[in-house]
Amino acid sequence: MAKVKKAFFCRNCGHESPKWMGRCPACGEWNTFAEEVIQRDSGASSNGSLIRNESAKPLRVHEIEEQSQRRIDLGIAEVNRVLGGGLVPGSLILLGGEPGIGKSTLSLQIALAENGLRTLYVSGEESQQQIKMRAARLGVHNSECLIYSETLLENILTQLDEQKPNLVIIDSIQTIYTEIIDSSPGSVSQIRECAATLLKYAKTSGTSVIIIGHITKDGTIAGPKILEHIVDVVLQFEGDGNNIYRILRGNKNRFGATFEIGVFEMGNEGLLCVDNPSEILLSHYDEPLSGIAVGAAVDGIRPYLIETQALVSNAAYGTPQRSATGFDLKRLNMILAVLEKRVGMKMYAKDVFLNFAGGFKVSDTGLDMAVVAAIISSYFDRPIAEGVCCAGEIGLSGEVRPAPRSEQRISEAARLGFRKVIVSGYMRKGASLPPKGIEVVYIHRIDELPKAIFG
Repeated sequence: MAKVKKAFFCRNCGHESPKWMGRCPACGEWNTFAEEVIQRDSGASSNGSLIRNESAKPLRVHEIEEQSQRRIDLGIAEVNRVLGGGLVPGSLILLGGEPGIGKSTLSLQIALAENGLRTLYVSGEESQQQIKMRAARLGVHNSECLIYSETLLENILTQLDEQKPNLVIIDSIQTIYTEIIDSSPGSVSQIRECAATLLKYAKTSGTSVIIIGHITKDGTIAGPKILEHIVDVVLQFEGDGNNIYRILRGNKNRFGATFEIGVFEMGNEGLLCVDNPSEILLSHYDEPLSGIAVGAAVDGIRPYLIETQALVSNAAYGTPQRSATGFDLKRLNMILAVLEKRVGMKMYAKDVFLNFAGGFKVSDTGLDMAVVAAIISSYFDRPIAEGVCCAGEIGLSGEVRPAPRSEQRISEAARLGFRKVIVSGYMRKGASLPPKGIEVVYIHRIDELPKAIFG
């Protein structure tokens, strides 16, 4: 009879302890330890009992044949963009996101896309009939898509050996369990064991595996932190449930960069790719309004224009209110302090509210000038001149610093028909000629901005 072993695991980071502890020594969280019963066959490892591979021997570096990584087109342009040009065979991808954000919809669209891949979609949360209902709404373009409702890992591996798919999608890793471990599905030990087994299968067979993971209330992927370490790619699906736009962001990518984003629009027929995010982030008004400025942003290497909205009003109470949606509140307070010190605006007696169109969350410091322009416009209740765009970072001394990839921002503004773009004067030296039809205005200090936006 196999020996039964009990251990305590931290639900936050996966730290293992032989006894219960009030505070986790690894992550510092309180009351996160839970007891789990682990049962293993004596003298055998779990991974070796599930997947057997021919023994490999170590090679010298110069003996290893160099091969170029082949990319597989998934049939969805925005997903290919985030992955760095396509799917790498034998890779293990983790897709996380809030409940109801569209993780299952996106993964099913990948399985149903016209990509020529024999795909096995394993669902531990829905029946085959329920998936069929969603597939009929999304449209079936891949006749080689197989639907399998199962939660036992041993049965899934049996089907993988029989069907030999090119792509496997697991929805979700928290519902999969193995008989080797006695703990319940979704526990730290079950997630760690199942993920390690799927990783070994992907590397030995060359089949790519996409696993969907739930997230905690803090926004991090649920389960042990080792889950994010063993996978090759970690994708985060972000967005507001009350908004139709979603962003696919790469937090980790062993085969490419992590600065790309994919933008989707949730419609009746599933998630639609947004090729030009600037069109959805800019509003068109019949008459100019105060407190609205357009900023040229860059997420990774993708430039887009976004509408910045600000409202400045007299403080009704002793302490003025500061609220920012989609922007760092601490950075907003810093910008307001610079305005008060360097421009002379009495912000200590004003309530300031900031918002970005489309519900986007922006961390680009190159949008500082657009935020300042919107605040100045609302403060004086004067609309900004039509066709003006801003791109620049604000320093504590009031200087305007060049934004990263400023030339790409200028080109995007010119492509969308803007007549003037305001940038840092420190990039005048060595700057290339701007595109035809747009004027580049250079300013060095923040007190030069009102003349530039109202002129």
